[in-house]
Amino acid sequence: FKVHIKKSGHLINMNYLFLKECVEQSPVAPFQQQWLDAMLARVPHRLRQGPGRQELLEDICKEVSETYLRVMTKHRGEILDFSCPWHDSFVQSRKEMQKNLHILHPVMKNVLDICYSTFSHLLLIDLSDCRYCRPVDCESLKNKVAVECKRVEDRLMKSWFPKVIHLLTSKDTVQKVKPKKLDSFYNCASMLLSNQLKALVERSVVAFVSLFDPLNISKLPLFKMDLIFDDEKMDFYPNFRDLEEAVLEIANLISNTMQRVQTVQAWLAEGNISVVDAKLPDHVQMWAQTTLRNAVRINLDGPAKHFQSYVDSYDWLVDGTAQSQVETLMEEEHSFDEYTKQVERFRALSQEISGLPSLIHFDMVQLDCEELKQGLANKANTLSEIIVGKICKEFEGIRDRALKVPETTEDMMEMITYTGQVKTKGIEELNNRITEAQHRMNYLMDVHIFDAEHLELNATVLLWPQNIYPIFDQSDEVMEEAKQKGQQELQVRREKLLLELEKVGRRMEEFAQCSELDMMQQYASDVRTVQKRIQDTEESIVFINKEEALYKWDQTSYPEVEVIKESIEPYQKLFNLVLKWQRTRKRWMDGSFLDLNGESIELEVEEYFREIYKMQKFFQQKQNKAEQEKEKIAGLKSKPKEEEDKQESATILICTSVVEQVKEFKVVFTSY
Repeated sequence: FKVHIKKSGHLINMNYLFLKECVEQSPVAPFQQQWLDAMLARVPHRLRQGPGRQELLEDICKEVSETYLRVMTKHRGEILDFSCPWHDSFVQSRKEMQKNLHILHPVMKNVLDICYSTFSHLLLIDLSDCRYCRPVDCESLKNKVAVECKRVEDRLMKSWFPKVIHLLTSKDTVQKVKPKKLDSFYNCASMLLSNQLKALVERSVVAFVSLFDPLNISKLPLFKMDLIFDDEKMDFYPNFRDLEEAVLEIANLISNTMQRVQTVQAWLAEGNISVVDAKLPDHVQMWAQTTLRNAVRINLDGPAKHFQSYVDSYDWLVDGTAQSQVETLMEEEHSFDEYTKQVERFRALSQEISGLPSLIHFDMVQLDCEELKQGLANKANTLSEIIVGKICKEFEGIRDRALKVPETTEDMMEMITYTGQVKTKGIEELNNRITEAQHRMNYLMDVHIFDAEHLELNATVLLWPQNIYPIFDQSDEVMEEAKQKGQQELQVRREKLLLELEKVGRRMEEFAQCSELDMMQQYASDVRTVQKRIQDTEESIVFINKEEALYKWDQTSYPEVEVIKESIEPYQKLFNLVLKWQRTRKRWMDGSFLDLNGESIELEVEEYFREIYKMQKFFQQKQNKAEQEKEKIAGLKSKPKEEEDKQESATILICTSVVEQVKEFKVVFTSY
């Protein structure tokens, strides 16, 4: 029995070895398609969609099949080739690499660690939060980027660069490198620094370009642009070309940062000016410029379309069409109603323009249309005034009742007057008209059948004289209540007007302290705001005086308004003149050279010089007069010999600075 068991076990073992050999020598079963389908079913559908995804899936399936075959195939030891001794050559090659491949030097890893810790989370300029601030002028943003890049570069050259130089030139490092290999060692270090700096610059440029990605609108910089009306033309300021060049220049400023890092040899030699190559690759530079240019142009489509809407609607005001229509109207003979119709047309157009939104927000641009609106509205008002002059000349004494102000008090007084007239003359006239209407009604009732509605209407007309007197009594009560309420409101309006005049006066005095040339546009805008408040104040005064006349009160006068208007007019003229000079000079200096006309420029420069000089003299005389008044009030007599140096006002300093700018421009222009 034991022998039988032993025999059986031996047979089983031999059978197993035989079967194992058969399996090993038999071909490997191919990879089944159902296995592949089961694996693909586990891949999410969204990962299989998109460009290039199908090719990627095919490559992965092919790789899985090859891996399966490679794993299932038994590798035998006899396929290894030990005919050539390779270990000694491998060791020799490794030693040569350790001697000559400087990148494996331990100090290179330390340098790389310093670069990583310094550069990994650093951008030369981060404008991701620029949009959350106020809209920025493109020139201001460009200057800000230049200053920030210079600051970051200086900080790195004072912190990061000394650490790297210390590591590469320390005694321990130099002693481990053979003297004849030292130069190549430093070249390797320079290449390592070059790669790190290039990566930093490229990452900063890519970060800036990514702000203009259509999917990243929340971080897109918001630029400030104006629609202006200059020389009878509508235009952008700055124009599209200036904005595009400013954005590209910002990218260039970033890419030109960290270009002054010396090589180790140059730092050791001191007189050597060799620098590490940190230039942005050409293909990245080209990609950045193309992407930014396309993004800017796409984002400027909205402002361009808005500007085109102004051109389509109001270009006829400035291209001579409206002027020609007015001149033709003036040459022809028309009725009073036809003239007033044209006046109302232009005034309605002016109100329509003034009612347009002043600020339009786009993804990349905040468009300020106030200056263009004001220019077009003034143009429409000018044309209407021409026709009004014609009306006043031919129809003197006729008042334009079309401009009636629908004020509650006036309506009330008109109703009182009308009621009084109706009680006297009106009743008699209406009785006569009703009697005549009754005769017509009697005739019509004989020849025509009226329905119930028409009969009731005519009965109401015929019975009106006897039913009107109770209405008169009720109207008197209503008018008296309205009169008391209106008088209280008028008193409150008077007090508010005095408070507003005081605020406007203080705001006007602040213009004397304005002295920053870079703030001219803001000053001009502030003056327009104050003038708008003065205009509203004048309208309130007209309304108050009108109300006082209706209530038969004494007329109140406000001479402060004229004083404020006379005082603010020179500031408006000065700020607008300086702003126009700045824009004109920028157009000459930055615009196309072929568009310049020497004679025209010379005449304009002379005109600017005369106007600024006049303003300077005006403010000097104003200052002298003010000082004389102060001395007179203080009871002091002027002493020519002991006269102290007078400090010029801010407005005089502005005039002086602009006069000097005009003189310098004349000198430069004459030299060319």
